[in-house]
Amino acid sequence: MTAKIIDGKAFAAQVREKVAAHVARLKEVQGVTPGLAVVLVGDDPASEVYVRNKGKQTLEVGMNSFEHKLPAETSEADLLALIERLNNDPAVHGILVQLPLPAHLNSDLVINSIAPGKDVDGFHISNVGLLGTGQKSMVPCTPLGCLMMLRDHHGSLSGLNAVVVGRSNIVGKPMAQLLLGDSCTVTIAHSRTKDLAAVCKGADILVAAVGRPEMIPGDWVKPGATVIDVGINRIERGGKKKLVGDVHFESAAAVAGAITPVPGGVGPMTIACLLANTVTACCRANGLREPEGLTA
Repeated sequence: MTAKIIDGKAFAAQVREKVAAHVARLKEVQGVTPGLAVVLVGDDPASEVYVRNKGKQTLEVGMNSFEHKLPAETSEADLLALIERLNNDPAVHGILVQLPLPAHLNSDLVINSIAPGKDVDGFHISNVGLLGTGQKSMVPCTPLGCLMMLRDHHGSLSGLNAVVVGRSNIVGKPMAQLLLGDSCTVTIAHSRTKDLAAVCKGADILVAAVGRPEMIPGDWVKPGATVIDVGINRIERGGKKKLVGDVHFESAAAVAGAITPVPGGVGPMTIACLLANTVTACCRANGLREPEGLTA
């Protein structure tokens, strides 16, 4: 068996097209332009590239982009004051504070200072609670992107056995909640799970989000299963640097029914869903109909 490759890059392009179309309607009919504010503290090179890509894609879909780059020594009080200004700015519908923050800043305190309705990362404790209780919330971007691709591939997910390997607040836990919301039978596994191989092999949907390069080999994958590989790991092989996922792609692709590659799978969906969340936040703030197919 050779797995179908789930092309996240192409799917993300479709999501951005839907976002751009909805933004155009909001501008034309409602006179409203969604706005995304991104806050970067310090000069981490990877974060700078990520923020630049976010800003570029925000503008490409017709939204307003507000970038705030602060020095690494910025005080917590000054950062919280900026967030408060953004909370009160009607032109800003989404606020994202780029993580990780410098060590002297309390990430939980900072994230929870963002107005929940503008928390387009879905990390605020209020949004976590709303998602966990099945209520309308802002949903973390990476799990939302995974859910969109799974729905597109399977149609209905009802009754499928899903295993999420990884228990992070950013991916693992919200991914499990979303799958439960779509009536999957969900198991959260992790590095200390007993007989992890057997648990994985029982999955119709296997989501790997543990942050260990190629941890899951093909013989842990149920024949015909759908494998969503969230991992992005930089390794050196044959004297060259390479990006790999948490799943050993070649062996898993020989067994699975469908699989996301790394790179080009889940990664592109994260920023696309950030844009989708910003449009959703804008619609909710203005009492307007939310875009179809861009929410959980």
